[in-house]
Amino acid sequence: MAFGEGKIWYDGTLVDWADATCHVMSHALHYGSSVFEGIRCYDTGKGPEIFRLGDHMKRLFESAKIYRMDIPFDQAALEQAVIDTVRENKLQSCYIRPLAFRGYGAMGVNPIKCPVNVVIAAWTWGKYLGEAAMEDGVSVRVSSWRRPAPDTLPTLAKAGGNYLSSQLIKMEATQDGYDEGIALDHHGFVSEGSGENIFVVRNGSIYTPPSSSSILPGITRHCVITLARELGLQIRQQVIPREALYVADEVFFSGTAAEVTPVSKIDHIVIGNGKRGPVTERIQSAFFDIVEGRAPDTYGWFTPVT
Repeated sequence: MAFGEGKIWYDGTLVDWADATCHVMSHALHYGSSVFEGIRCYDTGKGPEIFRLGDHMKRLFESAKIYRMDIPFDQAALEQAVIDTVRENKLQSCYIRPLAFRGYGAMGVNPIKCPVNVVIAAWTWGKYLGEAAMEDGVSVRVSSWRRPAPDTLPTLAKAGGNYLSSQLIKMEATQDGYDEGIALDHHGFVSEGSGENIFVVRNGSIYTPPSSSSILPGITRHCVITLARELGLQIRQQVIPREALYVADEVFFSGTAAEVTPVSKIDHIVIGNGKRGPVTERIQSAFFDIVEGRAPDTYGWFTPVT
């Protein structure tokens, strides 16, 4: 099912996609007051199964808590709503977008008098950075835009307003001919991509920036860390200087949309052999073996739709 088709769950009711609208004076349109998640549902061979649904919905509620947003449904109800949305749209594999936003109530920066609305949409979405990128890698640039300092915006929250930064990073990169951008933190250390976490491989060890580098601690990032340790690979969370990217043996992105995507070039400098390296391939294979049903889900990461 393509983007723009089917049903959307809207405040407890499944409505036609075209009817899932909000008032133009909704607070979120004017002030960016929304929190959201990106979730994937995979066809594992046993029917559609939603990947790490509980973890994603827990983060949605934590993001809302940071922004003092009271979601008018409990977590169990929204998890069931996600299942219902996928089932209603008869999707076998898809991308799912739960969104809680400040709606139409009062104008002004203070959002407290505005109601909180919740929507859940699902549609078929392939590889975020392209099918070929899974092996060939993507070309990226270090952005001129930095991630915010920790006392400016809370990057632990997956909030709509935070993604204005991501838009600047992405547009700058694509307009300059790159596939993606990498942001530095306020100290000048590596932070993350516009919508992905980043990993650097050097001498067989894997490094990834810590939460203090203004990253969103991604759920796929946690999967990578878990799988790397199971494979016997050494993985460390530590600050990464920009130049470490250029001399890395391998670099790869992780994210719900990007999944596990290798990086081939950074600022026109070839990384490793210019395509997916052996460590990235091991992580990628372990990840896709689980989500595509070739390996058992020993971690309890999946929620079946039927």
